[in-house]
Amino acid sequence: MLKRIARYPRIQAAIGAVLAGYFRFVRATTRITWLDPDIVETLKREDSFICAIWHGQNFMIPLAMWEDARVAVLITRHGDGAVIAEACERMGMTPIRASGGSQKQKNEKGGAAGLRAMIGALDEGYIVAITPDAPKTARVAVQGIIALARLSGRPIRPFCVATSRRIDLNNWDRTSICLPFGRGAIAVGEAITIDRDADAETQEQVRLQLERDLDAVHDRAYAFLGTVDPGRGLRANRV
Repeated sequence: MLKRIARYPRIQAAIGAVLAGYFRFVRATTRITWLDPDIVETLKREDSFICAIWHGQNFMIPLAMWEDARVAVLITRHGDGAVIAEACERMGMTPIRASGGSQKQKNEKGGAAGLRAMIGALDEGYIVAITPDAPKTARVAVQGIIALARLSGRPIRPFCVATSRRIDLNNWDRTSICLPFGRGAIAVGEAITIDRDADAETQEQVRLQLERDLDAVHDRAYAFLGTVDPGRGLRANRV
């Protein structure tokens, strides 16, 4: 069905407009608490950074940024990505159409061009939001985000946005769809940096640190709301 939708730009635009309107409504009706009250000012001083958020939280990104933030979002070039890209544009975010997965996926879906586009966006002062885990391998960070941090010189910031009212899908990444009239919690981890000339062992250490830090901010945000991260344990349970 999504592939058929991808053939009709007008349908994409219409669905994207509905999604954007819905996310604006959710944002306006959700009481959001930043768990570190001064973090927004800290992030503003950093100018540009890489916002890392696990798959399954894609639909939470509109809640994670302050009103005047300049945000670019990495979005798949698959058919459903066109609808998400349309919604992002209508919400003032800049979509970067590419793949962040395996090397084969990068070659097939424009990952190399996407990497260059993300570096360019960071150089222009954008916050670049990216899911560091590849499709079907939830909660396992891939090397793409490490390469982006290494080549751009920008820090990675682990993010989690949790809401008390949401639908958690029983799919591979436990996608959370936020609902209106709830409470929200945003947790942000410490900046993770890596030298441009870091060796393979150091890059792997940073990749594992990112996984741990993303898990930690998820635990903090969901605990604040008195609930449990729906994707907790997916890495350990993957086949």
